[in-house]
Amino acid sequence: MSGQRPASKSELMVVASAHALTGKRVCFVGVGLPNIAVNLAKRTVAPEMELVYEAGVFGASPARLPLSIGDPTIVTGSTATVSMHDLFGLYLQGGRIDVGFLGGAQIDRFGNLNTTVIGDYVAPKTRLPGSGGACEIAINAKEILVIMRQSTRSFVKELDFRTSPGNLGGAVAAAKTRAAQGWGGSGPSGVITDLGVYGFDDDGEMALRSLHPGATLDEVRASIGWEIRIPQNVPATLTPTDEELRLIREELDPTGAYVS
Repeated sequence: MSGQRPASKSELMVVASAHALTGKRVCFVGVGLPNIAVNLAKRTVAPEMELVYEAGVFGASPARLPLSIGDPTIVTGSTATVSMHDLFGLYLQGGRIDVGFLGGAQIDRFGNLNTTVIGDYVAPKTRLPGSGGACEIAINAKEILVIMRQSTRSFVKELDFRTSPGNLGGAVAAAKTRAAQGWGGSGPSGVITDLGVYGFDDDGEMALRSLHPGATLDEVRASIGWEIRIPQNVPATLTPTDEELRLIREELDPTGAYVS
């Protein structure tokens, strides 16, 4: 990174998320950091990837970072524009989405997500936006990647509300429920934070896979509300290249609205 200032925690998270999309074919794109990560992957490790936006756009090739799922730049040059009903019914529920990118206010050890309330549902401390299309993406995309900043407020032992199912109470229970309900997806495959990259063990529980440059295991342990699984030897996450940082800083988020 000789030509660039060191990567921030947010930039490390975005680049690691982009790397997780290597070889993916069709991705359902969310807003915020997932939006930057997917568009970075499109410009680097996954140039053939089809971007799908909730507003009804399939095969988007935005010339700049879309400001929302309804930004006109996602329509120009896209493969198809359809109704949201058709997008969710024909593409998502039809099993045509390889990976969905989600975030949340809370996540637990099995990758279940809360975007509904903090506190009691009837009288919450904070009422959040809710599911939107997240629950449908979580159960129908072939796999799910989660991108979230890590803290004990967001990585919790028990969710206040389960909006989008991950591995439920473990891999066995999740597999039975997916089969019984006809869910087409296999659930979460990875969680990318500002400290590291996490995967899921065979029993469905989250485990650390790599540590970002500059992060420590003490920071990881202190920012998770349960005893996270950590292997004996933890590899380092790949350091962002100069070109990846240039794309983020000059093309995708030049004002630093999402990444700083």
